[in-house]
Amino acid sequence: MAARAYWQGQIRLALVSIPVEVYAATKSGASISFRQIHEPSGKPIKYEKVVQGLGPVDRDDIVKGYEISKGNYVLLEEDEIEAVRIESRKTLELVQFVDAHEIDVFYFEKPYFVVPQDELAEEAFVVLREALRQKGKVAIGQLSVRGRETLVSLKPCGKGIVLETLRYEDEVRRAQTYFKDIPDTKPDKEMLDLAGALIDQKSAPFDAGEFRDRYVDAIRKLIDKKAKAKGKKILEDVEEPAPSGKSNVIDLMAALKKSVKDDKPAKKTPAKKAPAKKSAGSRARKRA
Repeated sequence: MAARAYWQGQIRLALVSIPVEVYAATKSGASISFRQIHEPSGKPIKYEKVVQGLGPVDRDDIVKGYEISKGNYVLLEEDEIEAVRIESRKTLELVQFVDAHEIDVFYFEKPYFVVPQDELAEEAFVVLREALRQKGKVAIGQLSVRGRETLVSLKPCGKGIVLETLRYEDEVRRAQTYFKDIPDTKPDKEMLDLAGALIDQKSAPFDAGEFRDRYVDAIRKLIDKKAKAKGKKILEDVEEPAPSGKSNVIDLMAALKKSVKDDKPAKKTPAKKAPAKKSAGSRARKRA
């Protein structure tokens, strides 16, 4: 089944409008989720809406509330919330262009693929993509979907464009709050060179296919075993590293040197040459 578009509309740059479709670039199929089950009956647990001291309540008596202080709420009706929803627009206005490195990694949230909606949109789409690539810029705008306005960025990606939702400033904690106590010292040059050599040895093009979520793989394997065992308990053996009994104090210089030495690719031993076969004439001379 074809993927369903997250958003359809047009990207607008001044007087130029580009009809596009936006699709989610990620999927949640790899994750494992569990349901709570009533073991005696084997049926899933359902949750009731209850009030402490009163018990179950009627769904019609439930309204939304925002806690302004401990135990004090401002109650909001659905029509009041609906009245302030941002109208979903079919236009993404590009209002600013910035260098990619200017946006901290903390702001990026979720990626989406952007493609031209039809053949008529392809020319303008390619012009925007290549202009962004040539200038090394990222486009910024706000996308209105389902009553909310989301900050987004657009950047070239191969033959297409990737849209990434961004967090607003008040959603991101200040890194300096956590990093302020780290000393601003310069490392020893030899240690730095050793660390750099280790990085060089382990450097390779990124390939996401080289990595697996081992927990998810183990859970799937356990589920398969459990299904075949028809409910019998199965405990997986987990290999834990044996305690070394040594002190936690590590000689950093020695550890770096050993790491660089141990991580070097093994040299191939040259194959030994087979002894040359003696000719019939030489064998005859020897016998003589």
